[in-house]
Amino acid sequence: MTNPLNPTLLKKENQKAKGISLFSATALGIGGMMGAGLFSLLGTASAHAGSHIPLAFLLGAIAASFSVYSYAKLGATFPSSGGAATFTVMGFGPGVISGGLNIFQYIAYLIAAALYAAGFSEYANTLLGGDLSPFEVKLISAGIVVLCAGINLLGTNIVGKAETLAIGFVTVALLLFSAEGIHTANIAAFQVSSWSINGIAIATGILYINYQGFGVVTNSSNAMQEPQKELPLAMFSALILVTIAYILVSTAAVLLLPPALMLQYNGHVLADAAQIVSGRAGFVLIGTSALLACAAALNATIFAASNIAADMAHKNSISKVLGESVLKTELRALTISALLVIALVLAFPLDVVGKMASLAFLLVYAAITYGHIRVRNKTGAKLWPLWAAIIINLSLFTTLFINMVESAKGSAIVLVAALIGSFALEASSRKFQSNKLKSH
Repeated sequence: MTNPLNPTLLKKENQKAKGISLFSATALGIGGMMGAGLFSLLGTASAHAGSHIPLAFLLGAIAASFSVYSYAKLGATFPSSGGAATFTVMGFGPGVISGGLNIFQYIAYLIAAALYAAGFSEYANTLLGGDLSPFEVKLISAGIVVLCAGINLLGTNIVGKAETLAIGFVTVALLLFSAEGIHTANIAAFQVSSWSINGIAIATGILYINYQGFGVVTNSSNAMQEPQKELPLAMFSALILVTIAYILVSTAAVLLLPPALMLQYNGHVLADAAQIVSGRAGFVLIGTSALLACAAALNATIFAASNIAADMAHKNSISKVLGESVLKTELRALTISALLVIALVLAFPLDVVGKMASLAFLLVYAAITYGHIRVRNKTGAKLWPLWAAIIINLSLFTTLFINMVESAKGSAIVLVAALIGSFALEASSRKFQSNKLKSH
């Protein structure tokens, strides 16, 4: 059995494949972030933050920056295709805690992927005139999941190139929309909506999923030439670039559409805002950009989820029973990941799965950062940013979870069940393996 804490193993793994450039790694991070959250959750966020959505995006970026710091230090010290799955073992050691956390964060990635798939189908329906039945919309979601899973079978380098092409188009389109939208908007007639600290905090929590993609970059660290230099640069570059884009795009949106209309157009706010600016051409351009962005985010997230699953099995960072039966090979892990994402898309509406994804990652980031504190002497990280990440993430989690209990209690229960079930599954699997060994 391989030892997941063996630094020699990590070095050998790091030398296996050097197939992703700094540019592609940055694009992978942007692709993981600039997806359905930006294109499809603005209406949901506006119900709480009103016209203050740009502020919620900025606060979300500041909150995420501390976790980015933690992940960058961990990824540079322990480069691995498993990314955060490796970090849990480094922080907590192999056992029920790291195994349960890895299963839960695997589920978190699947929830995020479901959000992006749902966002894709929402915009596809909008571009097709909005006449598709709910079943047909779900069918499109399932189709794009299968397509992205197929792309991932082609390997890390292909994934990076696909992200680069898609995000290049999306970035140009969003910058054009932002410039034209701010120029076209009647700023003199703009009215600032009422606000509350709790409302902006909830919106920040909802929009936090937009920054989840920074974790995707760590899964490519073992394919970098110099992960100690390239990984932090790629992660912070991606965070800064998407934050600028989010603030510009959301500013144009709130100037063009009052909160009531944003809520009415929930799921496709940007396409309707673009129609005000450039008519049908703007509507199609932003709608197409949304399809590409959601597909790119889905692609990057499935890439991360399947890598985490395969890495967990390979390094025994989950129980041997799960590793050898469910996640034995990368192909099997990718297939299972895709099927579970399709199931989540079929089970939950877009706005609910968006909140679930943010909640899951807020919890995962806090837990992994706490584990980071335990190995800080190896990474050289400063203590105060790590504690800041934990406190901020747990505060946003608490605020958003209370809101979810009030608005979608069933989904909150499902999320809690997934968390408890992750640790229960890991504990029972390890106990079964232990009993099996004793009987022999």
